[in-house]
Amino acid sequence: MRYTEVFHSMLSLLYPEVCAACGTGLMRNEKTVCLSCRHLLPKTGYEEQLDNPLARIFWGRIHFEAVAATFFFSKQGKIQHLVHELKYKRNRHAGIFLGEQMGECFQNEPLFQQIDYLVPVPLHPKRQHQRGYNQSEVIAQGIRNTFPVPIAADVLYRAVATTTQTRKSRQARWENVKHIFAIKNEEKLIGKHILLLDDVITTGSTLEACGQVLKQIPDIKVSVATAACAVS
Repeated sequence: MRYTEVFHSMLSLLYPEVCAACGTGLMRNEKTVCLSCRHLLPKTGYEEQLDNPLARIFWGRIHFEAVAATFFFSKQGKIQHLVHELKYKRNRHAGIFLGEQMGECFQNEPLFQQIDYLVPVPLHPKRQHQRGYNQSEVIAQGIRNTFPVPIAADVLYRAVATTTQTRKSRQARWENVKHIFAIKNEEKLIGKHILLLDDVITTGSTLEACGQVLKQIPDIKVSVATAACAVS
């Protein structure tokens, strides 16, 4: 056995890797999420449907070319655990995994074949410094691994820091985010079709606010995708 293999074996005994979805120990051939959880993750299939429950929440509010989420989000479910690992436990691997799963779903779907850029929903610099990264950008990096589209993280930015959206009503969420986003380097996205990315969609207020700002760019097309949705 090579020295590196011995070292990693000893390290795994001291600090065993666990599944980010269920917390059980990972086998040697498993990475980030165990095979059992991978099989049980609740996929939506929304990337195949132009008219789906997520698309409908934006009707009369803003036009997006397509709207999709890869997984259903439920309290105490496996996807909630993955998102929690990504957002609050600095587990980038959880975000990369979610992104790779999203990218695999987009690979052969007509609605997502003409995407020019992936645009992650930005965090305010203060929040990003506290967290260590922007979780939406980590998801975008995972998507790029299986769906090779460049990331444009230098156009949309959050100009105002806000309080958390958790436990806010739909109207309160909108009031909290409607004027906080801005754009720069807009020439990069003129005439492009972009995929706006976030971790979880609930009421759609954050994505709508981002979309309203992005649509100030001439001839832009905006589609939306999230790792999970709390809408069924």
